Amino acid sequence: MTRIVRITHPHPPLPFYVPQCATEPMRTLGEVVLEGRNPFILSNIEACPGEDSIPQSQNSAALRAVKGSIFRVYAHFFAAFAAVIVLFFPLNLPAQTHFNGAKALEYARQFVAIGPRWPTSQGHTQAEAFLRGQFKHDQLEEDTFTANTPIGPVAMRNFIVRFPGKKDGVIVLGTHYETNYWLRNINFVGANDGGSTTGLLLAIADQLRTEIARNKALEGYSIWLVFFDGEEAIQSWSASDSTYGSRHLAAKWGRDGTLGRIKAFILADMIGDKDLDIQRETRSSDWLVSLMTQAAKKFGYDRFFFQTEGPVEDDHMAFVQRGVPSIDVIDLDYGPNNSYHHTAQDTMDKITARSLTIDGDVFLETIRLIDLR
Repeated sequence: MTRIVRITHPHPPLPFYVPQCATEPMRTLGEVVLEGRNPFILSNIEACPGEDSIPQSQNSAALRAVKGSIFRVYAHFFAAFAAVIVLFFPLNLPAQTHFNGAKALEYARQFVAIGPRWPTSQGHTQAEAFLRGQFKHDQLEEDTFTANTPIGPVAMRNFIVRFPGKKDGVIVLGTHYETNYWLRNINFVGANDGGSTTGLLLAIADQLRTEIARNKALEGYSIWLVFFDGEEAIQSWSASDSTYGSRHLAAKWGRDGTLGRIKAFILADMIGDKDLDIQRETRSSDWLVSLMTQAAKKFGYDRFFFQTEGPVEDDHMAFVQRGVPSIDVIDLDYGPNNSYHHTAQDTMDKITARSLTIDGDVFLETIRLIDLR
């Protein structure tokens, strides 16, 4: 029978131990303690083999308790193991915290309550005022331009919010915020399509502000949040009738040299769906897809990401075409047979805090991994 006489740890030994065995040198068992023929798993165990009595020691009371019975031996094993976990592991493995998806959902709810927000509408003006109010204390730029559309010139406005970082370079997170002009007569509020991802970026902004308040700047690259206008077609989707805001901004940043500073562009689109199924967009940069896959695995979210793939025309394409590393994070399977997409059924009851928590966890972890490159 093997009797335990010392349990050690990389830190100083726990206080119950015997300095030597009575008849033979102490034997290290590693992670296995043998009790008869049955292995019992513990950690860093040293034992005196083949002894029926426990040597005298300065901690003989604890050792006599071990000698009492196999049941009590096991009880001490468990107590010792628990002590190691409680004393040491919390120092190295802090509890994993999660993104506040409930806050993102509440932001989305407030935003969607504006109602339809198609370009030229009163709702669109209210959506602009909402975003302006959310970022009135941040580094906010309003990028105004006139888009040439099938209904004539239309005034549009991108919102760019800058959070400074300590590293030289920028990570851009983007979404669109308006709804479809051509759906203006069906009360299309775009809870998932534009609403959920606006809420997501607003909640991410909260975390960025907290970090900046603590450290004066983000630890990694600067992060810019961009709320694009005019992603949706005015009449019918085409290369010239869609993505007005992103095409305008990518061209502008190409002219003034800003594109060269962008380390990654991450676009969020329609990812509040309670049945989350984010596809792999095939024009997205492979290394960004790999990092996001790694980020999802960290949280056990693999099943929500990249189970299907295909090309998508979206706000990332103007950046992809100019050589900016980009990824479109999009769920195009919205409702049975995609039946909620671009319909009056795209309402708040279809999106959840759980999906937005998943999105936020993975986005922030992907940012952390990009910062480490």
